[in-house]
Amino acid sequence: MGRGRAKAKQTKVARELKYHSPNTDLTALQRELAGAGKSEHNFDDDYKEYVDDDDEDHADDDPDTWVRPTR
Repeated sequence: MGRGRAKAKQTKVARELKYHSPNTDLTALQRELAGAGKSEHNFDDDYKEYVDDDDEDHADDDPDTWVRPTR
């Protein structure tokens, strides 16, 4: 019990948000969107040391040592 008050409050808040939206500062929104250009940071450089550009397998790589058991 006690769910009725919580649900009524949630319904009230949801209704206020749906029908009574706050005033939007459109100039601030325009500034924010205009400033959301391309980032100057290159994220690929952060992981460059972990990237293996060579697609070929090397002979010195560890082979798969797991062998399926025979019956």
